[in-house]
Amino acid sequence: MPLPPSAAPDPIARFLDALARAAAASPHDATAAALATADARGAPSVRMVLVKSADARGFPFFTNRESRKARDLAANPRAALCFHWPALEEQVRVEGAVTPLPDAEADAYFRSRPRESRVGAWASRQSAPLGDRAELEAAVREVEARFPGEEIPRPPFWGGYLVAPERIEFWRSGPGRLHHRTVYVRRGDGWEVGALQP
Repeated sequence: MPLPPSAAPDPIARFLDALARAAAASPHDATAAALATADARGAPSVRMVLVKSADARGFPFFTNRESRKARDLAANPRAALCFHWPALEEQVRVEGAVTPLPDAEADAYFRSRPRESRVGAWASRQSAPLGDRAELEAAVREVEARFPGEEIPRPPFWGGYLVAPERIEFWRSGPGRLHHRTVYVRRGDGWEVGALQP
């Protein structure tokens, strides 16, 4: 593929630059991304998650490991992410294999969350049927009583996943819908970079 003019050789550095610009330009959380998974039959499902960072390994996110997304990933450990930043008229698409993150990383991220989010992680049986709201509110009260102080440990059923990118696409709006698309495809330890038709 021909190299687009001024395309950065490192897509992770390019992503982090775009994320910083999006965070500065938008009142909304720039770390929000659509996460697409598929079950063992190939039936797709998509939802929003927070991806707070990225590094050379890939894109981490955290969730209940008994949720629908976790069940999908257990059966079919591949996923796609899409970040959309309307204020920049840009988006980034990521595709790759998914692996669990070490418990130490999940512990560190869990400690960084607000107390009410940590309580909620314990109280919610994510994706399970809910009889009524009172059931969930009672579970929240039980967790708050069990952990009356600030310290709330990470639930054993809650953890992190890493999307190891095999393909990353950067999209920027263009006039007349002639958008600018640059794609990075993993080749061994490096990246092949090229342009795509809009």
